[in-house]
Amino acid sequence: MSRYEKGKDVLEGIQERSIEEIFKDIDDVAPDMSRFVVEFPYSEIYTRSEVDLKTRELCTVAALTVLGTVPQLKDHIGAALNVGNSPTEIVEIIMQMSAYCGFPKSINGIAAAKEVFGERDLLPLE
Repeated sequence: MSRYEKGKDVLEGIQERSIEEIFKDIDDVAPDMSRFVVEFPYSEIYTRSEVDLKTRELCTVAALTVLGTVPQLKDHIGAALNVGNSPTEIVEIIMQMSAYCGFPKSINGIAAAKEVFGERDLLPLE
């Protein structure tokens, strides 16, 4: 199996959209970028056995919250749900990041989570 196929299997296993849908906004400008993303993090990092996908996605949610990258954050909040994280776990991780990135980015992260949870009929949280 090629690195691309291996990464594609992982990415499509945790996301609800196809690779074509995920990268549609960049493929006409930089088609190699989507290939790089599929082949490196999803083929080489996400498939390592030392950490499970549930933990990897919580770490990714934390990192993207700190960076403030809301479009990718929403994708990874969805992926975190898809691999078994609860909405409460996701919210706790985003709230924890307020100590490292400040309240504005954490509030934006909570807003992104609320949007994803709303799309999945998971609101209100208990």
